[in-house]
Amino acid sequence: MSALSLAARDSSTMLRRNLLHARRYPSLTLNLLLTPVVMLLLFVYVFGDVMSAGMGGADRAAYIAYVVPGILMMTVGGTVVGTAVSVSNDMSEGIIARFRTMAIHRPSILVGHVVGSVLQCLMSVLLVGAVAVAIGFRSTDATALEWLAAFGLTALIALALTWIAVGMGLVSPNAEAASNNALPLVVLPLISSAFVPIDAMPGWFQPIAEYQPFTPAIETLRGLLLGTGIGHNGWLAVAWCLGLTVLGYVWSKATFDRDPS
Repeated sequence: MSALSLAARDSSTMLRRNLLHARRYPSLTLNLLLTPVVMLLLFVYVFGDVMSAGMGGADRAAYIAYVVPGILMMTVGGTVVGTAVSVSNDMSEGIIARFRTMAIHRPSILVGHVVGSVLQCLMSVLLVGAVAVAIGFRSTDATALEWLAAFGLTALIALALTWIAVGMGLVSPNAEAASNNALPLVVLPLISSAFVPIDAMPGWFQPIAEYQPFTPAIETLRGLLLGTGIGHNGWLAVAWCLGLTVLGYVWSKATFDRDPS
């Protein structure tokens, strides 16, 4: 077999391994998935009227349309926390050390985690999206091309954040530390434009919300799903995704290739 065929075979094996782990131990995935669903229901049914009134008197349906893209991005950020925990568990339990001694394509170990995490992110987004539709979210103005672009952007964001989460898992001594290290991936969407427009925030806080990766991603996804303009947010979101992907890949590979102490 060629080197490429061996790499593809080993990567698919590691992917199956990680998907089997997710199926056999679904509690972590369900816990991470429950958070965005609860946030969606909370902001729509508890804070919805107040939040929509603060945004110029829009009704609850308009606020649902506004908040759902942010919740979907929060779903991606929350799901990849499980990846950091899974990678840390593999490192601390010794299975990675065992894999290092086997005649397998070494990067396939990380590839299995990354591809498995991206698939889980997309499935989680679909489930949360189904809940959003059930409570009134509609995307009637978006074209098929915009839907396709929204799906591609979601996958790209999932890929970028997964590589960052893999790096966090590799440098964490245990699962608890990995979960804590990955916490910014959950917190950053909360301080973005996910729930209120940036211009409605205090002046000192606006730069924090504006100059971070989630805000352009949320604004781009919002524009694509609602069929409205995205302005410069599209290329900003793609640039953030590509930069984080490269950073996470280089960091993860360098950490993984380092000889264990």
